[in-house]
Amino acid sequence: MNQPRSADALVRAKPRSPLLAPFEVRSFCFQWPADLLTSWAIEMELLILGWYILVETGSVMLLTLYGALQYLGTLIAPMFGLAGDRFGHRNVLCAMRGVYTTLASLICVLALAHALSPTVVFCIAAVSGLVRPSDLAMRNALVAETMPADRLMAAMGVARTTSDSARVVGSLAGAGLFALLGMGWAYLVVALFYGTGLTLTLGVGAVRSAGDRLARMSLWRDLREGMRFIADSPQSLAAMWLAFLVNMTAFPMTSGLLPYVAREVYHINQTGLGTLVASFASGALIGSLVVSMAGRRLQPARMMMIFAMIWYVLVFAFVWMPNPILGRVMLVAAGFAQSLSMVPMAVMLLHNAGVKFRGRVMGVRMLAIYGLPLGLLGAGWLIEHVGFVAMASGYCLIGLLATVWIGLRWHAALWPATAPANAR
Repeated sequence: MNQPRSADALVRAKPRSPLLAPFEVRSFCFQWPADLLTSWAIEMELLILGWYILVETGSVMLLTLYGALQYLGTLIAPMFGLAGDRFGHRNVLCAMRGVYTTLASLICVLALAHALSPTVVFCIAAVSGLVRPSDLAMRNALVAETMPADRLMAAMGVARTTSDSARVVGSLAGAGLFALLGMGWAYLVVALFYGTGLTLTLGVGAVRSAGDRLARMSLWRDLREGMRFIADSPQSLAAMWLAFLVNMTAFPMTSGLLPYVAREVYHINQTGLGTLVASFASGALIGSLVVSMAGRRLQPARMMMIFAMIWYVLVFAFVWMPNPILGRVMLVAAGFAQSLSMVPMAVMLLHNAGVKFRGRVMGVRMLAIYGLPLGLLGAGWLIEHVGFVAMASGYCLIGLLATVWIGLRWHAALWPATAPANAR
């Protein structure tokens, strides 16, 4: 499928390497550092506030509630995707990052004034949670909008390194700054990162020229068109179900529940928590780099399914690790498998959606993240009644069996090498 190319998306005929090829596109040279700083700020913020809630309240239920609030906006993510199709993905992304900067600055001021409380944090998290879940969808759509088709797989892998490296650097930096400087000054760094990311995002090109035409169309008709497109596309429908499943049953153990694992299972402090987060992210970063280097040699749908199953097996192993050293090893391996499943999924969805439905399809993809707050809330209740190991083991087994079912249900669309879902 031919990809639209803006004036600033001119590339050299012979890129130097798969990893460097995306940087031959001028817009990507702005977007990558912008996404990197934003991702670092997000990870620092999640770790700082997650630890703050757990220490101040001592409640795993409130910790999981805080984690769930981060994904409140998944319910309206398709609307952000539609707004990106109408008004330009860069414009919507800039507005979103302006919100992050404002909220982080507010927390910084309140913390320095000693006026912060768990109630205030929950209120701000609810506002942020309305916007933040759509950030990844806008990033991916903007990469697809500015990148030639033959470099999309490599570009998505390189783009994914921004969030993966953030979980390494951002988590360690957040824990270190929190312990060294206190919450107020640590949050000043978070606000500065958000603000710089916003400034760089303004330099990204490829503002959509179809916005005026789309603006004249019916909002609900456009949204229905996008949902109908997904329902009529077997590979997209399978990917959406898998995305919802892994968010509900796999991601909770490596995101919102890690503060609980650090404090109550391994009995380590916030710096130890940072190393757990960084371990999973290190594996994910390596996986993203592997995807970038392999580029178009990969078959997206097959990769997505195979490594989703491997991911569940590795998370199950992590749950049973008796100490943080072995836990970190399994987290690295799980992060690696996660990237080799989720990055090909995004590429498959973007290829299949084309120009017309790109924003809407990625918006619906973010809607699948609603599985994460559901999974976190369920996990919080189960941990209090059956314990962490039993809860997490059950999640992994259910997720693995459901993944096998998805693979069998849509086998014809996902597995054959000649299927459109495996186009390279």
